[in-house]
Amino acid sequence: MLQLKFVYLCLIIMSNTRFATALHIMTLLAKFPQEWLTSDWIAGSINVNPVIVRKELSELRAAGLITSRLGKDGGTKLSKNAEEIKISDIYTAVKNNEVLGKKNQKPNPACSVGKEINNHLSMLFEQTDLLVKSFLGDKSLQEFTDQFE
Repeated sequence: MLQLKFVYLCLIIMSNTRFATALHIMTLLAKFPQEWLTSDWIAGSINVNPVIVRKELSELRAAGLITSRLGKDGGTKLSKNAEEIKISDIYTAVKNNEVLGKKNQKPNPACSVGKEINNHLSMLFEQTDLLVKSFLGDKSLQEFTDQFE
């Protein structure tokens, strides 16, 4: 069962870089808690376009994990201590609506599989999402950040 869980988790992580990008952003913010980091500076660390960083910042802000300010001295900071932020909070903030992909839009209702497939997929998607959150557990952003010099 544990091997199956690991396979599901790998599938999810490999198909989406949003979580990795968000965790990179949050780790930078945790490493420099007194500084207002700009999206350009963060993008330089991730080696992506600042627009990608701004999109993730918007999701993290909506989840209440960060705070931002505009202007010459603007930037972004964590909204609370890194020990209070769970890795699963970051995952929840940026995850796709459908963890394993999208369901079939209009399966054939006359087919014995088609008429029920989306119900069964929904259940599978929910179970997989719970599995990921459980795997991430209560590990804090600070615990993750402490791995970096």
